[in-house]
Amino acid sequence: MLEALRKIITTLAVKNEEIQSFIYSLKQMLLNVEANSAKVQEDLEAEFQSLFSLLEELKEGMLMKIKQDRASRTYELQNQLAACTRALESSEELLETANQTLQATDRGDFPQAAKQIKDGVTMAPAFRLSLKAKVSDNMSHLMVDFAQERRMLQALKFLPVPSAPVIDLAESLVADNCVTLVWRMPDEDSKIDHYVLEYRRTNFEGPPRLKEDHPWMVVEGIRQTEYTLTGLKFDMKYMNFRVKACNKAVAGEFSEPVTLETPAFMFRLDASTSHQNLRVDDLSVEWDAMGGKVQDIKAREKDGKGRTASPVNSPARGTPSPKRMPSGRGGRDRFTAESYTVLGDTLIDGGEHYWEVRYEPDSKAFGVGVAYRSLGRFEQLGKTAASWCLHVNNWLQVSFTAKHANKAKALEAPVPDCLGVHCDFHQGLLSFYNARTKQLLHTFKAKFTQPLLPAFTVWCGSFQVTTGLQVPSSVRCLQKRGSATSSSNTSLT
Repeated sequence: MLEALRKIITTLAVKNEEIQSFIYSLKQMLLNVEANSAKVQEDLEAEFQSLFSLLEELKEGMLMKIKQDRASRTYELQNQLAACTRALESSEELLETANQTLQATDRGDFPQAAKQIKDGVTMAPAFRLSLKAKVSDNMSHLMVDFAQERRMLQALKFLPVPSAPVIDLAESLVADNCVTLVWRMPDEDSKIDHYVLEYRRTNFEGPPRLKEDHPWMVVEGIRQTEYTLTGLKFDMKYMNFRVKACNKAVAGEFSEPVTLETPAFMFRLDASTSHQNLRVDDLSVEWDAMGGKVQDIKAREKDGKGRTASPVNSPARGTPSPKRMPSGRGGRDRFTAESYTVLGDTLIDGGEHYWEVRYEPDSKAFGVGVAYRSLGRFEQLGKTAASWCLHVNNWLQVSFTAKHANKAKALEAPVPDCLGVHCDFHQGLLSFYNARTKQLLHTFKAKFTQPLLPAFTVWCGSFQVTTGLQVPSSVRCLQKRGSATSSSNTSLT
């Protein structure tokens, strides 16, 4: 009985706390209503004052126009009136002179007087005047009709909440690591000021989930009903999108969210495969001369038996560094000797894939390509039938070659600092491009009998890989045009 009473008391205490919290919330809402109503009232008065000011400004401009037109017409009419008055006075004087001449009794001076009168009449201003007013006294062209504006003002209401946009999946496009999203409004709304787009990456197909590891990213101030996101990294399978419309006062609801697939080849470097002289950090690799048997190197140097760390004489021939955790190939299966190699961690067994790699131009040697997983730990890229690569050599003699099965083809193109790799597994094509210009450098034709792995090698240098990339449209176009048959695109024989 006591326990039951305690439970009742506990329940009552919890309920009291909930009621107190709700009361506080209601009081806060009352304060907010007062504050918000005062704010919107102040904004409304400011808008009307702005409208009044605009009307006053328009009125002053129109009155000024009327005054200027009146002054101009008055000036023209007064000038014309003055000219007519002077002409009339001159004519009256001539008329008086003529009458006096006709009445004169001395007929001897009559011819001379008549000639003077004739000359005076010929030159009289009255005969050079236009008896038509230069301007009109009609001012109706300066009348205004505010009937339409009056109807608009009478229809003035509070701004409505915009409708939710509708995303048009048929018009939206995912290509070249860009997403163009297109939407429309279900109802015409001339009051919309801008749109807000939100997006996030996800690994889940279908409707967006409430909780995701990645937050919504926001793009504001979009004026059109479409937007293109550029320079994206597609390191996840899908992207969620939603859009809302905003007018000057309020934002509407978000559109029904959509999920678009963002196919791209994503992998990381498998540190468990890497040579001990390669320091691997996710997608970056740096050659480290001291990554092997450091103590053994020091002992050899002390005994005068030390050798330079070149591809021929490498110090990295011992056991793996204890700091590296074995996995995959692991431990004794990691690359060694002169095979300064590291593999990607994702198999290619179908489809088309693309990735890019930027290497340090001062690297003594660098290679990029693909290999079977069976590539031996002592084998170098391009020197066996299990690997294909482009190789740059800056040691002793500069060379740029395509290598496979221990055969090399010299390439005449300038060596770019960033290489693009395109692998079409089913077509048996492995193509290399200048990643910046998309110039085709070389294409291997092969029949791949095993899954492939991205493969890299570097000596005395470093490189960085970019993944999560789609096959560029320009690369697809080159392949469709049959560029595989060009002279710079032949396979090694």
